[in-house]
Amino acid sequence: MQRSIGQSGIEVNAIGLGTWAVGGVMVDENGTGHSWGHVDDAEAIQAMQWAIDAGVNFFDTSNNYGCGHAERLIGQAVQERRERVVLATKFGYVCQPEMRVITGSDVSETVIRTTLQQSLKNLATDYIDLYQLHVYDLPLDEALQVRDVLETLVSEGQIRAYGWSCNDPERARLFAEGDHCVAIQHHYNLFERTQRTFEVCQAAGVSSIARGPLAMGILTGKYHRDTTMPTDDFRHDWDCKDGRQAQQIDLLTDIQSILTREGHTLPQAALAWLLTYSDGIIPIPGFKSLAQVKDTVGVLDRGLLTDVQMRDLDAILTPEMITIR
Repeated sequence: MQRSIGQSGIEVNAIGLGTWAVGGVMVDENGTGHSWGHVDDAEAIQAMQWAIDAGVNFFDTSNNYGCGHAERLIGQAVQERRERVVLATKFGYVCQPEMRVITGSDVSETVIRTTLQQSLKNLATDYIDLYQLHVYDLPLDEALQVRDVLETLVSEGQIRAYGWSCNDPERARLFAEGDHCVAIQHHYNLFERTQRTFEVCQAAGVSSIARGPLAMGILTGKYHRDTTMPTDDFRHDWDCKDGRQAQQIDLLTDIQSILTREGHTLPQAALAWLLTYSDGIIPIPGFKSLAQVKDTVGVLDRGLLTDVQMRDLDAILTPEMITIR
């Protein structure tokens, strides 16, 4: 099951792997954590290498995931495999790698170029397939300047194409007008849909890279009303008893039998829904273990949802039941 990234000619498997979680510890300048709890580096590398051997060839990361740690893990995982993979990373945040601290954002040309060189070193490569702006709320006039820099980087051969990680349709539309913009990364899953941005992508012929395709873990089915998140996980303030997460947990219970009707696990079915919904969507589920990767990658063999499943889900997942913006 293959997908093209926009009109770039870059072909990837229908799902990629996101690496925010395996980046490990990182905090912002206020000391707020943005991590997913403990991760074993060796297992993360093993999981990525297993995925490559299984046919997955698209990896998404950022210079600020673990302040470069996720990039370095990918660099180790793709040794002697670089020609088999498509690497996407992001820029826009300034980090202190030794302290694992994100100190702010800077999208000046000098900093973009410096960040790119560090990412190339971390990833052990001499080019980036997809380079994405990571500052989601950048003003439009500044975004135009960034887009010009990215066009120059394409002409220099340092990157093949570019995109923006943002949920805003106006910003997505502006970037998509660039000659070598091929993707917008935005939040999209069964329960939470940035629909207007998706429609911009469809109209412009650029790919929707679906981040959060498993609703930050809710769609895996492993969280319940009595779940309490660990303090070292950025989701520690989830309210699985009475909050929005509780509502989503209940909703998942209502649709579980539909999702798994054809033999998919819950994570596979959530990804299959995205792949069935549009061939312009490329989901990038995150992972922390080899077992998780084996499960999610299994959707490539299990296949799409049926028309009946899609209709049954639509009957339950009305706009009143889910978040659409």
